Amino acid sequence: MADPTPPTIRPGRLDDVADVLALMDRATAWLVSIGRADQWGSEPHSTNPKRIAQIEGFARGGGLWIAEIGGSTVGALSVGQALPYAPPVDEPELYVQLLISDRSPAARGAGAVLLAHARELAVRQGVGLLRLDCFAGGEGALVRYYEAQGFTPGQAFTVAQPFGEWPGQVLSLRL
Repeated sequence: MADPTPPTIRPGRLDDVADVLALMDRATAWLVSIGRADQWGSEPHSTNPKRIAQIEGFARGGGLWIAEIGGSTVGALSVGQALPYAPPVDEPELYVQLLISDRSPAARGAGAVLLAHARELAVRQGVGLLRLDCFAGGEGALVRYYEAQGFTPGQAFTVAQPFGEWPGQVLSLRL
């Protein structure tokens, strides 16, 4: 069997917002199907005005990047300033605000390719710290994924959500 085609990465635009929200909706449906509604809730992101505005803001701000295979969106990354709930740092950083990839076999590895792109962006900007946060529940599976990508766990935190307290974990990567 041949290796899957790696995705190409391009800057995101406002007309990519629907595709990004569709990726998030599919991920949420999958999370709900495995009993993990505590990660993103159970409602579609594509009908949530706050989430739509957030993704549009990522696109307008220039931090949105799209991973494509054969012209189809298989992942998205947004980088920029730390999100409001993230503990501050005393040095310049690039913050991964969003990382989402499709669960299809063709898209396998898209998240790692997007994280490598985030590292490249940080290096180009002369920034020595790349940070992100993720869901810390679910027996820490997502935290372990980011550790496998070279990130080191830092401060844990919680964010109040309509569906309950969301346990988060900040992770960092020195460049």
